[in-house]
Amino acid sequence: MTLTTYQGACHCGRTRFEVDADIDHVRVCDCSVCRRRGALTHRVPKERLRLLTPWSDLSLYQWGSRTAQDFFCPTCGVLPFRRPSDPTAQELAAGVEPFDGWAVNVRCLEGVDLASLPVRHIAGSRI
Repeated sequence: MTLTTYQGACHCGRTRFEVDADIDHVRVCDCSVCRRRGALTHRVPKERLRLLTPWSDLSLYQWGSRTAQDFFCPTCGVLPFRRPSDPTAQELAAGVEPFDGWAVNVRCLEGVDLASLPVRHIAGSRI
């Protein structure tokens, strides 16, 4: 695996970050929030994301189990990254492993050819 360092930002540029990733796919979730948001995400371990903007400049949204943390720019409203929710009891029973990292919105990264990436569909609406 070869990691590339990507520069990322929200639409207005107030939220800036870097992420080290080997982006070999993106994820699309069909839950009520993700479906409306339209983000294409890629998961990375928590140490691979570096925020270049103070945390205090971000807004946080939580819903449902309140285990996910959706960070977004309070100026333009774009969500550049999030902490995914903990697996439900149903998911744990099905063998889903907890993930302690970030889901980065690949649409916010410079230099990514989105059309070339395979898409994994996540059935978040059925959980």
